[in-house]
Amino acid sequence: MPSTSTATSPTPSTSAPTPTPTPTAPSTPAPPTPKPGGTTPPLGSALLQPLWPFSTLAQAQAWERDFHSGGHQPWHLDPDQTALSFTQGYLGFQDVSRVSSHTVSGRDARIGVGLSTPEGARGTAAVIHLVRYGTDPDAPWEVVGTDDTTFSLTMPAYGSVAHSPVQTGGRITGVDESIRVQVRQPSSTAPLGSFCCLPAGGSGEPWHAPVSFSGAHDPVLTIVASTGGHISSVERFTVTAVRTG
Repeated sequence: MPSTSTATSPTPSTSAPTPTPTPTAPSTPAPPTPKPGGTTPPLGSALLQPLWPFSTLAQAQAWERDFHSGGHQPWHLDPDQTALSFTQGYLGFQDVSRVSSHTVSGRDARIGVGLSTPEGARGTAAVIHLVRYGTDPDAPWEVVGTDDTTFSLTMPAYGSVAHSPVQTGGRITGVDESIRVQVRQPSSTAPLGSFCCLPAGGSGEPWHAPVSFSGAHDPVLTIVASTGGHISSVERFTVTAVRTG
């Protein structure tokens, strides 16, 4: 499971980076994974929340109309570009600029992203879960969460209602880790709140951090936890979705 404004607002204008991906074997996907012949749960359900780039189906459909009339922002049709733009443009993790794995099954995608530095060129910072937002063949891709292995964010529960201060937590495997947590919303360029930093490490050890935030008005917020400090400030990250009401 992802750890993957009610008013219609302008289509996000974040410019997508241009990756030069070298696909490798994807990380093991976490539920919800559509079964053969099954369907992806609808966005806005308990299992899938729209994190980015669109906050509502109306926004996604407005982009479709703009795309049909003038080819506006075609990167929304590319899950690799969307995953990288989410990582760099929305979360601000500029060093995570490489596609490390790619798997697409129908209207569901898992895209690994990693560091482009020589030391981190073979690793994966996160596997981003995306689904098509809408039922049209050219519906845009939407980030709904991450598939987590050695670093997870399980508290608060995915899709739950969050208030400030929010208690965050999960498990981590690593050595000399430094965990930073932020609360973000699509309509704001800066984090709504942050916590820095929590020393952590071990094998599957629990971690916890409180985060105070203010100014939340989008229907779905992104909580992102990151760790690094060995070769980059962000070497792994994990996200979850919470609702404001």
